[in-house]
Formats: sequence, structure tokens, C-alpha cells
Amino acid sequence: MTDDCPLLDFDPAPAVIEPSQWLEPHDGMPEHCVLCMHGRTWRALPQREGLEHLFDLSSTMGPHPVYRLAVGGRAVALAHPGLGAPLAVGLADELIAKGARKFIVTGTCGVLDAAIPRGAAVLVTRALRDEGTSFHYLPPSRWIDADPAVVEAIDAELQSAGIAYERTCSWTTDAFYRETPGKVRRRREEGCRVVEMEASALFALGRFRHVPVGALLMASDDVTGQSWNRRHDHVSILSPEQILDLAIAACLRL
Repeated sequence: MTDDCPLLDFDPAPAVIEPSQWLEPHDGMPEHCVLCMHGRTWRALPQREGLEHLFDLSSTMGPHPVYRLAVGGRAVALAHPGLGAPLAVGLADELIAKGARKFIVTGTCGVLDAAIPRGAAVLVTRALRDEGTSFHYLPPSRWIDADPAVVEAIDAELQSAGIAYERTCSWTTDAFYRETPGKVRRRREEGCRVVEMEASALFALGRFRHVPVGALLMASDDVTGQSWNRRHDHVSILSPEQILDLAIAACLRL
């Protein structure tokens, strides 16, 4: 089967290029790190009190700033890992080399269940691996679980804050222009109620590098119909900024 599908040919050996071989740990890097995928929220970060620019990661897209945020005498790192599993995992792997050890990813997700309102908090407990990156970090499987400690921390923070939330499986896919009605139906039958592009790959990275990774997302558009429903006319229960704050608080529980 591996002759037919290279993705199934997993090799656990150290890579030719390992982030820890060319990146030095950063003295000021917090062990807690939140990966913020929401562009508008990320662009507004420099306005936050207690924010400090630590360093930049880089890609062919240019610099990727990494910040340190002071929260009640503690600190959390904030980074935007880009869009899609390959870039997100590559940058997160570099953050591990720099000293990050506990991760929560936050951003938006599409819904496969129209009953999930726009702006609802979504705790991802496991993800269906319909992307390519995770197969280079772990042997083939259909599903991967979020780290239980991170799930517990997010659960505890949402309950403490009195936030209603959805606890569900997610469909992670590389191709947002290939979310066909048939695939949406099949993923729903398997238990997925949301869709995004990074969770399963980041969960796999965490397991491979032995660091806990989880995901707290915000429900956005609806792909359950024959046509795309952006739901821009729907009132949002929570804002991306509120989801980010919840993710930061949950991460500091780890």
C-alpha cells in the first residue's frame, strides 16, 4: 500500500533538517504558547498592554513575529502560525525548538452542523486526519485525539467562565475549495461537527515532540448546504478576541 500512497510511508527517524539543530532556545520564551489563527485579532495584538516582541520566525512569506504577553504575573507566548497544516506545523515545530512546551491553537472553524451558532466556542477533542502533514509525524490512522490535559484545561476554563460551548470532533482538511456536499455528509456521519485546516497536524506534532497541544476554536461559516453560507448576518455569540482570551487563560492552566 505504501507503494501506492507515499503518505502511508511513515519514518520516525530524525530528519535531515531538525529545528533544534539550527535554532537556539530563546531565554525569554514562555513555555505556554497560544497560536492565534485569526487575522484581525492578530493584527490588533500590538495594542495590548503588557505585550513584548520577542523575535521573528521567518518563511518565504516574510517575518512571523512572536510575542510575550504578561498575564497576572505570568507570561504566555503568542504567535500566528499561518494558514494550513504545513506552515502551521513548521512554525510550531520551530517554536518548540525556541522553548515553547504547552500549546493551544485558536481561530475560526466552519460548521458541519447548522445548529452550532456563529461565534460559539468549540473545544476540539479529536480530529480526522484529512491532510498530509500529520502523516510525516505519526503512523497512518484516521483519527488523532487532542492532548487530554489540554482538553481538561479548556473544559475547566470555559466552565469557570460560565461559557456555553460545543465539545466535538473536527474534520481537518487541506482543501477548503473541495469541501463537497458528499464529504460534508460523510464527515458528519463520522461525528465531525466542524471543519478546519490545522488541528490534526498540530495534534500529531505535539505527540511526536512530546508536548501537549489542543484547540479552542470559534464557529464561523456554514458549509452544510448546497451553497456556502458565510453567516455574516448572524449575531456572533463570542468575538475572536474573547476566544483568544479564553485560550490564553486555559493555556496558563497547563
